[in-house]
Amino acid sequence: MTQHTNPWAEGWPYPFWIAHRGAGKLAPENTLAAFREGASRGFVMFECDATLSADGEAYLLHDATLERTTNGQGVAVEHPWSVLAQLDAGGWHSPIYTGEPLLRLATLAAWLQANGCTVNLEIKPGPGDAVRCGEVVANEAARLWLGAAVPPLLSSFEVDSLRAAQSAQPDLPRALLLDSWIDNGLALARDLGCVALVVNHTHLDAQRIAAIHAEGLKALTYTVNDSDRAQALSAAGLDGLITDRVDLFGAAAREQVR
Repeated sequence: MTQHTNPWAEGWPYPFWIAHRGAGKLAPENTLAAFREGASRGFVMFECDATLSADGEAYLLHDATLERTTNGQGVAVEHPWSVLAQLDAGGWHSPIYTGEPLLRLATLAAWLQANGCTVNLEIKPGPGDAVRCGEVVANEAARLWLGAAVPPLLSSFEVDSLRAAQSAQPDLPRALLLDSWIDNGLALARDLGCVALVVNHTHLDAQRIAAIHAEGLKALTYTVNDSDRAQALSAAGLDGLITDRVDLFGAAAREQVR
């Protein structure tokens, strides 16, 4: 078997503690308010969802549709940015956040770099948009983080998105997301030129973390909100943990080496 070479294996630049969608549950997910909240709790790395408008603007949204986290309606990718930019993406969470807008990737990139933070950008395409989304998000990430000491880590469940990102910006680090353990997951990550595997924590244990490391990959997981589970995975050699509980793990995040 050909040894998979991970250019990031030595000097992995990303911290262990990663705040989910900005600040998980304490502020409206994927908005600048959420990132500010997470940073105030001691987090210096964040996970978020990058998608595209109909006219190709890269911005943050988790769902394919707008109803859950905005006052808009319908399939998000069918709307131009001029419409999406007018939506309220905070009022659904609590009144104090009413009027919080959807967050452009360019705005996030500027804020993260100004505050010395890093990010895992999950490429989250709308229906039928996997290739375009992977290519555009990768190109935007390369442009927005040009010259940065630590680039964004691109990840996706969508193989077509990761392959498009690989083709567009091969030097940006990538990770394959898995909601369950699959037998060909490691081989697929190698084929996509990934540097890490991000696995649902319910399907991760010490043996699988060791198997990931044996392939020269880093092992990350989502979404861990329990202290005992976090401690067990850390002891097993986990390299990064995505959590909603920025309140619970804030002290640990502050103590980690940046």
